[in-house]
Parts: sequence; C-alpha cells; structure tokens
Amino acid sequence: MRASPGTTGTTQGRVTGERSAVPASGEKAPPGHEDCGTRCWRDPRDAQAPRDGVRFHILFVCTANICRSPLAERLARSALGPCPALRIGSAGTHARPGMEMDRRAGNTLARLGGDPAGFTSRPLTPRLVAGADLVLTATRRHRAQAVALHLAAATRTFTIAEFGALAQAVPPERILRHHDPVRRARALVEEARALRGLVRVDESDIDDPYGRSWLAYRMAGRTITRYLAAPLRLLTPPPDA
Repeated sequence: MRASPGTTGTTQGRVTGERSAVPASGEKAPPGHEDCGTRCWRDPRDAQAPRDGVRFHILFVCTANICRSPLAERLARSALGPCPALRIGSAGTHARPGMEMDRRAGNTLARLGGDPAGFTSRPLTPRLVAGADLVLTATRRHRAQAVALHLAAATRTFTIAEFGALAQAVPPERILRHHDPVRRARALVEEARALRGLVRVDESDIDDPYGRSWLAYRMAGRTITRYLAAPLRLLTPPPDA
C-alpha cells in the first residue's frame, strides 16, 4: 500500500512542507523513489540503507476498520509520504472486507488534510499481525486482540496513545542519527519498547465515533492527530536534520 505524493498543509501534530523529486544530494533517485522527495531521507553515505521494496510495515487497528484506524492510516501516510520502503495499512478486529470508509470519518480526514479516496476495509488476521513491524491500536482491548492472534507481536504492539507518550520521551538524537527511514522506524520501536514501565502513560482509549455526532468524529480525528504527533515528528525530520 503506497501513499499518494500530494502535499499537505496542517495544524498541530502534523507535518508540513513540499516534496521534491530531486534528492538533497543532487543524485538521481533510485527506482521507485522518484516522487519521495525529502521525506525519503535518501543519503549516499548510508550504503546499507534498504532502498527497494517494503522494509517496515505499520498496521493500525480498530473494530470495523472504517473510522479510527483508517483515519490514523491516512494521516500517517500523508505525513510520511510515498517512500516504498514504508508500508502503512489498517485492519479491524470485526471488520467486513471491502467496506468504504465511513462518510463522516472521511470528511473528518479531509478536513485534517488526509485523503480517504480508495480506502476499503479488511479483517485483522494472524498473518497481518505477524507481518507488521509496528501495530498501533485504537484501544487496549484491540491491543490484546491483536496480540492474541500472534503472541510474538506483543513487544511491537502498542495503543496509539501509549506509543505517542513513549515516543515523546525518546531522546530525538537517538532517532535522528539514522539517515534511512526504515532504520529510524526500527530505532523508534526499540526505544519505545525499552521505555515501557519507565514512563508514565495515560492509557487513553480512542472512543469509537461510529453513528455518533459530527463532534465525536472530529474529536476522534484530533485525538489521533495529537497522539501521532511525537512519532511522526521523529520519522519526518526537516531535510537538513
């Protein structure tokens, strides 16, 4: 799953800026990275950086995969850009496959600068959990359900709120020293895992807005944006970082 190369502007907790098809180094972009721009962090000094194919997969999880997890997925994709080394998806613990994003959730996403076009829901499966490098869930119950499908994923499964709090406590230099997006992502997961139990985390579940008022949808969108702010800041540094 790849994000569109559009440019987004935003408010608190989201990343702004323009993407250029020319790497900062002036070198020709590797195949598949032509539209990545500065969000790709291509760096000729890092000869071992994985530059082709998916190398890090983030999976967002909620119940029906039509409100909260699609909001989180598309907001993250908008911030992280189209680099093919990163895959961002979502699924639902009780999802029906092939459903469109809830209309009010889609409108909320658009107001936040994301793009709901082309989204379809899918059920959470053991294979999806096993294949994800980072699983971020809307609630603690979803976290438990995801881990139950693949016990080995326990160390890389967090609620969105939990991961946001842990990421905020990570010293930025431990992430920014990596030139490659995949290494940044892996380092962030390792740092967050190490901080579990050492950092106070207010385990705030994200309420399901489905069937409720417009205010509930907007609150869900703003809450997700706030919780994702810290990790996305670490994964989308300025070009001169």
